Amino acid sequence: MRRQAEQDAASPGPVTPDDLDQVVQLALVALREAPPDAWGGKAGALEWDCWETVEHLADDLFAYAAQLGPRQPPMDSEVPFVWEPRRPGGPSNAIHADRAAGPAGLLQVLEASGALLIAMVRTTPPTTRAYHGFGVSDPEGFAAMGVVETLVHTYDLAEGLGLKWAPPADVCARVLHRLFPDVPSGDDPWPTLLWATGRGELPGQARRTSWRWYGEPRG
Repeated sequence: MRRQAEQDAASPGPVTPDDLDQVVQLALVALREAPPDAWGGKAGALEWDCWETVEHLADDLFAYAAQLGPRQPPMDSEVPFVWEPRRPGGPSNAIHADRAAGPAGLLQVLEASGALLIAMVRTTPPTTRAYHGFGVSDPEGFAAMGVVETLVHTYDLAEGLGLKWAPPADVCARVLHRLFPDVPSGDDPWPTLLWATGRGELPGQARRTSWRWYGEPRG
């Protein structure tokens, strides 16, 4: 009992729909500062350009929302939308933004996809389980995945677009606790999350060349 109480006291708390809403809105605020002609450049170390990376992020958020959508979510596969790239080497998406709508339209697509996942996490019973390649997960897990995707891809975009990006430490701590039980605790949560996703250095740790999260609900 004492050990459980100590673990509960050390927990940063669950990942919530409000966390996802907050980081999506913060990402939108940051990305709206990008120069209109900068979206064709590479997104940090990714092979995709910045426009494609926003489409990929929107697609991630949409896909997580869709996975929770059926009354009986699939447990061994993704909901079978067609995901395909628009060019060789581009991201395989079901979601693409109309280029004629410009960057403002692109970010509207991102906001709409985020809103779908936020709504699904708010309204789906916490006992629901659905498939993900990194572990069958629950609504909190899909919210946490959406938060991580938003945080790290906005980091990639900020590098490519020349923007500042410093997300809230408490949200970073919650997603680390929920999805990365193999990651050392006690360090600054944001640099730790970048290290956990292969994007940064952490003192005393080798840089990650491959990584994953663990989506299974945590007891």
